[in-house]
Amino acid sequence: MIFERKMPADLARSLSRRSLASRASDAASSAFRRETFTLPRHQAREKAREWFNSFPKQAYMTEIESWRELADGQIEFTMRRLPTAD
Repeated sequence: MIFERKMPADLARSLSRRSLASRASDAASSAFRRETFTLPRHQAREKAREWFNSFPKQAYMTEIESWRELADGQIEFTMRRLPTAD
């Protein structure tokens, strides 16, 4: 087995590349607009439909990013979309 000898500068370059790649993926994900709602189930469905009607999925990549039912029966959910359509 042959081990390649690494110098501190090699390690620094490697970490720098990882950091740049990480920032690029963070920038891509931050391009989305997000809004979180906490509503009763029926109103949550209406709000989601409103978003899908206002921002069609095909143009804005609209989606329900996450959701959960709270102890009081309300639904907390986050809607995500692109800011503009091309």
